[in-house]
Amino acid sequence: MQETYEKSDQNVHGTEWLTLTLGDEEYGVAILNVQEIRGYETVTKIANAPDFIKGVINLRGEIVPIIDMRIKFGLSNVTYNALTVVIVLNVADRIIGIVVDGVSDVISLNPEQIREAPEMGAALNTEYILGMGTIDDRMIILVDIAKLMSAEDMALFDRAA
Repeated sequence: MQETYEKSDQNVHGTEWLTLTLGDEEYGVAILNVQEIRGYETVTKIANAPDFIKGVINLRGEIVPIIDMRIKFGLSNVTYNALTVVIVLNVADRIIGIVVDGVSDVISLNPEQIREAPEMGAALNTEYILGMGTIDDRMIILVDIAKLMSAEDMALFDRAA
């Protein structure tokens, strides 16, 4: 029997996850980080920003950087359509928006449904993966969005705002 994933700095058990799609994969972010879900809208571009930073939007008077997770994860064929959404997240007391292909649902996972992420070696940084959630035939990659957004990314957001 596989061991369930234990992580001392973040409790992944008994929590709810917003599931989202990026390409053919399904990811989960802690619902407690989610502020709102919006349709994709035109952003104000920022000169010399990395490709994955699409720009900023004005969200009720707050300037919010918009990150395209498909580009950040190196997915090809990034297209914007009616299903493309922006998930507005509160990450480390900062508001950011992430562009994803779609949002599925909110799920609860119990400890038996969460497994440790496989080791990928030094060539691939998987520090941001909390574990793998399994529900029915689905495999959901559980993401620590704060760890995914590196200190360098956050510094870029500060300059953008």
